[in-house]
Amino acid sequence: MLLEKMAQLDIPDSVYNWLVHFFSDHSHSTKHGDATSTNKSISASIVQGSAVGPVAHVINAGDLVAVTPGNCICKYADDTYVIMPTANSHTRNAEVENTELQPRS
Repeated sequence: MLLEKMAQLDIPDSVYNWLVHFFSDHSHSTKHGDATSTNKSISASIVQGSAVGPVAHVINAGDLVAVTPGNCICKYADDTYVIMPTANSHTRNAEVENTELQPRS
């Protein structure tokens, strides 16, 4: 989804191709004490802590809006929060489903 949105931007092909390479084939391992887990492939589109992360988040989440009146989507750097009043707590599943990877206009 992120790369599809980036493809719509007016950026040089070389920059887009660099971004495709940057966001491809990521893996993660965890170290605790002297033990390190094996690498596991991850498919998260935004790498937290990278210089590109906040901009990528803005591109990816820029069109995300709450689906229920009274709820609020707050975006900051590379995080997104759904804030809702108690009266709307029954809408939390709809809000979570709205944030899943699906095309938004």
